[in-house]
Amino acid sequence: MKIKLQNIATKYASWILGLGLLLLWEVAARVGWLPEFIIPAPSDVLIALWQDRENLWMNSRVTLIQAFIGLAIGIFLAFFLAIIMDVIPWLNRALYPMLVVTQTIPTVAIAPILVLWLGYDMTPKIVLVILTTLFPIIISILNGFANADKDAIQLLQLMGANRWQILRHVKLPSSMSFFLSGLKVSVSYAFVSSVVAEWLGGFEGLGVYMIQTKRAFSYDKMFAVIVLISLLSLFFMGVVSYIEKYLTPWRFNQKKKIRGEE
Repeated sequence: MKIKLQNIATKYASWILGLGLLLLWEVAARVGWLPEFIIPAPSDVLIALWQDRENLWMNSRVTLIQAFIGLAIGIFLAFFLAIIMDVIPWLNRALYPMLVVTQTIPTVAIAPILVLWLGYDMTPKIVLVILTTLFPIIISILNGFANADKDAIQLLQLMGANRWQILRHVKLPSSMSFFLSGLKVSVSYAFVSSVVAEWLGGFEGLGVYMIQTKRAFSYDKMFAVIVLISLLSLFFMGVVSYIEKYLTPWRFNQKKKIRGEE
């Protein structure tokens, strides 16, 4: 019985810790340790999330559209650049440092420049999403290419295969799991970047609505927006994880064997 309880505690440790922190937060807010006008109780945030669902849904659609368009373009560009960088080694050496440099520039510094150049519509938000999601996907794909089966590559070379055939039959399939791992990171980046861009210039979206609720001192609604953004990110990261499990089942079977579940 004791061992079973220990296994349950280990398996659901993050859930137990999270619920414990939420309970502590609720109690602290109710007894007056936390000022309500600064940090609302979790129950107040949930109530605001339900009561303000129409405004949240209307603005979340804009943020989702921007995030998905930017992410789709980012995935296409990432595959294109990764393939070109793999086929042309000198281009890899030239572009890789530039990609690293782009990650050192804060998002909040790029966003106002894009708004200044491209206006207040969706365009600067989509461009910012592309810039922030491109790097993790490219690096993941390139790592997948580098970890491709060397014996399979040599066999195809002996059979007279060219670079494109090796890429198609060996490197691209082997990079799929790496790509999906990078995609999970990029999905969360996509929502955050879209919201940040909306903060600095826009007419609608969750970022704009968050600024509006802050100026109205409706902190329960502002926290509701934060919760919604987190839930959306977690949901679509879970979707990517499900796709990864479906496309690369051998990885999950291997993890189960390592954990002793099989």
